[in-house]
Amino acid sequence: MNDHSTPQPVVRLDGVVKEFVSTTALDGLSLEVGAGEAVAVIGPSGCGKSTMLNMVAGLDRPTAGTVTVHGEDLGALNETALALFRRRRVGMIFQFFNLLDDLPALDNVALAAQLAGVAARPARERALELLGELGIANRRDVYPAALSGGERQRVAVARALMNRPGLLLADEPTGALDSHAGEQVMDLLLDLNQMGQTLMIVTHDPRLAQRCASRVVRMADGHVVSDRSLERA
Repeated sequence: MNDHSTPQPVVRLDGVVKEFVSTTALDGLSLEVGAGEAVAVIGPSGCGKSTMLNMVAGLDRPTAGTVTVHGEDLGALNETALALFRRRRVGMIFQFFNLLDDLPALDNVALAAQLAGVAARPARERALELLGELGIANRRDVYPAALSGGERQRVAVARALMNRPGLLLADEPTGALDSHAGEQVMDLLLDLNQMGQTLMIVTHDPRLAQRCASRVVRMADGHVVSDRSLERA
């Protein structure tokens, strides 16, 4: 049997090393994520989880090794091509939302599409549709400061999904939320994955990993120490 039947992984890290001035954050990290998987990467603070996610997002470059996402070797792209790649192929959700305080919810979401070249009207229509799907269309004209933490994270999720990315990256997405809002965001991520969205979640919260992931990768000292599939209920 030939191996053409194996789909190409969405994410492939091969022997990735990342050195900062006084420390090695990633030490020969290798990891693959297939289409439709929900992979939670867990481990103690300082083990390299967020550095790894930044590599996959094209926000940082490895000292050695290769990072391939959607078949593109990110190391071969210049800064302009990387910025375009990030806008079109990857969605990112952060712990502290990273919303623009001077724009209401709808414009925070629509801006992601406008930066990728979509005209204002269709961008706003899609933004409103996403806010509706996430249950916060009635908050579209509200500025981030007046939204609850859970609402802000939903706006951030809508923004991340705006350009229909093949890959959604989440860095401690429930880290700044109370337990109720955190549960809602977990449910949202689980629903997205069940609809086929490929997810990579970095978290130190084992409940988030158990709830949302089909696979849990544990990191320590800059490399993978265990990798196991989860049976979902």
